[in-house]
Amino acid sequence: MSPRPLIVSTDPGVDDAVALVLALRSPEVDVRAVVAQFGNVGPDRTLDNAGRLLALTGRTDVPLGKGADRPLVHPAAGRAGHVHGTDGLGGRAARLPAPVAPRPGSGVALMARVLAEASEPVTLAVIGPLTDAAILLAAHPELAGRIERIVVMGGALGGGNVTGAAEFNVHADPEAAQRVLTQDRVPVALVPLETTLGCAAGPEWVDALAAADPVCAEMAAMIAPYRAFYRERYGRDAVAVHDATALLECVAPGSLTATPVPLAVDCGSGPARGATVPHHGTGAATPPVDVLSAPDPVAVLDAVRARLTGC
Repeated sequence: MSPRPLIVSTDPGVDDAVALVLALRSPEVDVRAVVAQFGNVGPDRTLDNAGRLLALTGRTDVPLGKGADRPLVHPAAGRAGHVHGTDGLGGRAARLPAPVAPRPGSGVALMARVLAEASEPVTLAVIGPLTDAAILLAAHPELAGRIERIVVMGGALGGGNVTGAAEFNVHADPEAAQRVLTQDRVPVALVPLETTLGCAAGPEWVDALAAADPVCAEMAAMIAPYRAFYRERYGRDAVAVHDATALLECVAPGSLTATPVPLAVDCGSGPARGATVPHHGTGAATPPVDVLSAPDPVAVLDAVRARLTGC
């Protein structure tokens, strides 16, 4: 079976870095494009980070695109440098190889070109804010049929990690998230915060990653300050590799368990802004989103590490 074509929309970010390396090292997928936009750090920093990660893994053949530099409607609410380091990669960015240069034009144009040229449906992994995905769907409705599904790391059905209600990726651009999660042209799978926090990697997992090879050792070094943040915030020595959990579902569909749920995003200006909530309102039906859970977190973490390390 030929590798499944994949586009990654990202905002590196430590966990984005792990997820991107996972995609690039997984034989089940063919990464056709990486698009880096604003998010965990500013857009110039995320673009540079993505280019350095492509160079680190020896994948200079993968086209890199510059994504959105701000949300659809309101200015970005915040960054996450206190979690990922001011450079987004745990202070390690400058130690990585010189970045791959982005292709001319916008990241959305790059995604559209990949879709138009693909001979089979393409999976779109969104592991940052949903801005570029929303723009792609609005600007190129004729290409919706070429997207197999959109797999999103984002949202929370319980408490958030940015506010009491909202998870970071959705809170970064609620209007974009609302458009992607409620459209009816492309199937959407959502890996929420509850699922990714349930797949937290402990010291043995990180140590095994560090011992595998130089690329994995660099991943482990990036994780170190991220791990310290998690120890302080959650009181245990385990890190949630959020985006890698979602990326695994793109690499090996069925790794997570789906429950169809109609969702809406709070786009108001109150304290619930960015919350993802089950939608059972009257009027036009909202198509359900496959909310993904992990009944076996150990198996998820083992599968992620096996692809990262090649063993």
